[in-house]
Amino acid sequence: MMKGRKYFGLLNLVVAAVLFVACYQPAANRTDEFENEEAPKSEISDSGVSNTSDVSSENSEITETNTMKESKTNESAPAAGFRANVNQQLSRHGYSAADVFDESDQVELRLLNEYGAIFLTKALSPSKMMYTSESEVLGFQTKAGATRINIAGIGVELQRDAAQALSDAEKEARASGESITPRDPKDSARRSFQHTQTLWDGRVEKACEHWKSKGKLTAEKIAQLKSLPIKQQVAQVFALEKNGIYFSTNFDKSILYSVAAPGASQHLAMLAFDAKEFGNKKVRKIMAKHGWFRTVQSDAPHFTYLGYDEKELPSLGLKKVNTADGEFWIPDV
Repeated sequence: MMKGRKYFGLLNLVVAAVLFVACYQPAANRTDEFENEEAPKSEISDSGVSNTSDVSSENSEITETNTMKESKTNESAPAAGFRANVNQQLSRHGYSAADVFDESDQVELRLLNEYGAIFLTKALSPSKMMYTSESEVLGFQTKAGATRINIAGIGVELQRDAAQALSDAEKEARASGESITPRDPKDSARRSFQHTQTLWDGRVEKACEHWKSKGKLTAEKIAQLKSLPIKQQVAQVFALEKNGIYFSTNFDKSILYSVAAPGASQHLAMLAFDAKEFGNKKVRKIMAKHGWFRTVQSDAPHFTYLGYDEKELPSLGLKKVNTADGEFWIPDV
C-alpha cells in the first residue's frame, strides 16, 4: 500500500514539473509587460529609408500600407487641365474663380491665358485678374505680406516664400560662379498699381505718336482712346493690333511684349522677378530648381514664383514651349 502511494506521489510531481515547463515564459520575451523594453534598432540606408530587423518588418509593411491608403484617401484628386487646376488652387486660397476673373470678358480671358500660370502658385495668388485701383492692390499686398531681401546689393520685395526661394537661388548661383541680379533696380520685383499704369501710358503715348505720323491714327481717335476707362482702353488697343496697328516698343507686335496691362502685372502679386541673366541657361536651371519659372512667353527676363518641381508642371496644366529665347512654361489652353 505504501509503495502505491509513493508511486502516485512521484507521478504527480512529474506531471506538475511538465506543466510548469510548458507554461513558463522567459521574462525577456514578455515585452507587453515592460513599457521600457528596447525596440528593434534601425539603421538609415544610403537612400534615407529606415530599415528595421526581420522581427518587425511585417508589422512595418502593414503600417506603411495603411498609412499610404490613408494618405491617398485624404489627398485631393488631381485636377484635369489648366482651368480645372486654377479653379482648384483658387479654392484652396479661399477664392471663387468667378470673383477672380470674368471669362465672358475678352480682355480678362486673354490676360488669363497670357499670365494665368501665376494662379497655380503655392504662395498666395492674386485675388483678381486685373486690379483697377491702387487701394485694391495695396489691400492684396498687405494681406500677402512683403519680405525685403538683398540681391546683388539691391533691395527687392516679394512674398515670403518667393523671397526665400530667390535668395537661395542667388546664393547657389554665386557658389557656382554665376550671378542673379535685378534687371532694373527700380521695378524688378514688387510694383504698385500706379507704376503699372505709368508704364502702360508711356507705351500707348509713343505708339499713338508713331501711328499718327504714319497716318494710321487721327488726333480724334487718339483722344477717344485715351479717354476710355482702363479696361476698355486695353480692349481697344487689342482691337487696333488685330488690324496691324501694334503698340509694342518696335511697333511690330502686341503691346504685351513690352508692358503688362495696368493692374494685371504679376509684379503686383509680389511673385515676379526680372533677372538680368535671363539668357543664361545655367541660371534658368538654378531658378527652376528653386521654383522660379518663366511663364510669360512675351517677357523673356520675367520669372514667376510657382514653388513646384519642374516635373510637376505638366500635371498642373502648363506646357513647355521652346523658343529662340529659351524655354517657357505657359498655360496649356
